[in-house]
Order: sequence, then structure tokens, then C-alpha cells
Amino acid sequence: MTLRLPAPGGGLRPYRPRTEPAEHIKGGAPPVSRTVYAAAHVVADPLADTGPDGPAAVDWDATLAFRRHLWSHGLGVAEAMDTAQRGMGLGWAGAAELIRRSAAEARSMGGRLVCGVGTDQLPPVPEGGRAAALAGVRAAYEAQLALVEDEGATAVIMASRALAAVARGPEDYLELYGTLLRQAREPVVLHWLGPMFDPALTGYWGSADLDAATATLLEVITAHPDKVDGIKVSLLDAGREIGLRRRLPDGVRCYTGDDFHYPELIAGDGRGFSHALLGVFDPLGPLAAEAVRTLDTGDTAGFRALLDPTVALSRHLFQTPTQYYKTGVVFLAWLAGHQGHFTMIGGLEGARSLPHLARAYELADGLGLFPDPALAEARMRKLLAVRGGIT
Repeated sequence: MTLRLPAPGGGLRPYRPRTEPAEHIKGGAPPVSRTVYAAAHVVADPLADTGPDGPAAVDWDATLAFRRHLWSHGLGVAEAMDTAQRGMGLGWAGAAELIRRSAAEARSMGGRLVCGVGTDQLPPVPEGGRAAALAGVRAAYEAQLALVEDEGATAVIMASRALAAVARGPEDYLELYGTLLRQAREPVVLHWLGPMFDPALTGYWGSADLDAATATLLEVITAHPDKVDGIKVSLLDAGREIGLRRRLPDGVRCYTGDDFHYPELIAGDGRGFSHALLGVFDPLGPLAAEAVRTLDTGDTAGFRALLDPTVALSRHLFQTPTQYYKTGVVFLAWLAGHQGHFTMIGGLEGARSLPHLARAYELADGLGLFPDPALAEARMRKLLAVRGGIT
């Protein structure tokens, strides 16, 4: 049987879904040559009576089951970060509960866990004078850092909209990050999230000039190399990431957050490689883990053969406006059977068009990402009927 999918430029076109799943990838041990985290989405409670501005209603059972799925394939979980709708529906109260629950689950399973630390208790532009605003940003970071470390997880110091709004230049970043790193009990992961993911972060590290921003970031790291596990780079610029990782102090990892160029960055070159902390590894979990285990054996060609074909899907999910990639991630989780509905916190399921979702389905189906292709096809038919009147 065929589906009628939206065609570029309008109209419909036939698509014949695959009828058999791809070769099943069983769970496995964590990769050893690279440290790999999947930034995981949250599953909304579809029966909660809440609006876009209300508190996040989370289906905790389904949310934690998805994390167990990722751990079972040997991946680490990056919790309460951008993929989990931090700043786009999931506030700090919900994120704190998510961190507590995921940390308990990680302890029970022996799963690797890092958790986002931010300042989202504050409004995007803090009130009061500059000194008071900077003090508030520091206090917000400190409170979240304490919670994550109390739960036994590694902290990811995320970029702060509030800091970007009140900082006047590099000196404010150097002072604030230095204070946080001196207080951290264990090494943390820093995070440079580019404005394509969040326009409010334009000019982070004190300059819109990326060379100047890089210099400030490196100054933070080199002043505290014992307190920095690594830096996650989400700029969608492979050349800039490679240049940065070559300048990192020994022992400080570069975690790629580049959802456009991850195969080449993880594979690396004769002068180094990137580890991974990626939102696209949420839908690619089993395949990504198997690819990196292939790389563990020294088979770079085999690694690329598995992962290179996934880039078209990733580039599609992360196309502009990039921050809405989360809609595609949750959509694929629904099609794959990891959750029973396509509802998101804040109604974000409506953030991508039907043609965009249809193309995501087609690319994922072609990769064999769905354990049950018939289920994915049936759910796609329902979506086409409801959102497009296509029968």
C-alpha cells in the first residue's frame, strides 16, 4: 500500500513505506573510544488540562521509559537541556523534578547522566540594576548547580538568556563563570549554544564576533582546566568546532552539538576528534550507539557507513527555525512507538508543518528507524487525515 504525502510546492505524491524493519539493533555496552550523550525529550501528559503558559504537565512513566531505552543501548543521557524544551515550555520547577527523577533512574540502572544547569528561575531580562541583575544570575546558577550535584549527576552549565541580556562584555562572563567553576565540586561541561538555536543568546561570551567569543571561552577554560570536563559546541560550524577543540587544554573534551556535521566530527582526524552530546541522537539512539561501537574497533569506514546516511534526516529536523527541531524529535518518538500520542508541552506539536513532518517520516522510514513500520505507517495515516484531510 502507498501513502499520499504532501509534495514540494503543493499537491500530493505517492510514497510506499517499507514493510519490514531494518535489522534489529540490540542493546549494548557504552562505547569506549568516545563519550556519547543523547539529549532526551520529555513526554507530555496529553490528558492534562493546561495551556501554553501553564506549568508543564509531564508523563513521567513514558519520559523515564525513554531514558531507560537510551541507557539500554549504551548511550548517556543529557537531561533537562534544550531538547527537553528548557526555555520552550519546561520551566525550572518541571526541570528540577525531571532531574531528580532521572538521577534516581540513572542510579538504579548505572546509566551515565549529565544535567542542564541554567538560570530559568529568572525572567529573560532580569529587573534591577546591572550589579543586582548579575548577582541574581549567579545565585540562580548556583541553586541549580547545587541541585544537580546533590543528585550525583554531572552538571552542564548552559548558556543563560538572562546573562546575555545583562552582561556588558567578556569581563562579566569571565567573572561569573570563574565563580561557578571554583564552587563546582566536580568537573562540569560548559555549553556554547549558538543563536540559531536561541536568538536571545546572540553575542554570548561578550561578543558577536565569534573569534573574540572563542578567545573568552578559552580563557575561562584555561583558567580552570581541572574543573572543566568538556565544552559542548552547538554552532553548526564544523570548521570552527575543529579549531576550538585543537586549542583546548589536555584532558578537556570537545562535545559536538553540531547536528549537521556530527559523523565527520566524531570520526575526527589525525589531530583529534569530538565526543558527542546531540539532540539528534534521541531518535537515532540505537543506530548511533552501534555506529560508535563500530568506531571503537578502529573501523572508521564502517562507522561512517552507518551514520552518514542519517545526516539528511538530521539536517531536515534542524532546518530553520532551528529551535523547533524538538517537534520532529517527538514526532519520530511517537511513530517509533516510544509514546502513545503526539502531544507536546506548550502545544509545540504544531510548530512544524505537515509537509515537514511527512518528509521526516519518509527519511526515517528509509533509514529503518522504526521498530514496527506498520505502526509508524498507521500513525502517519492518522496524522495525514487529521491535519491534512488526506485519506
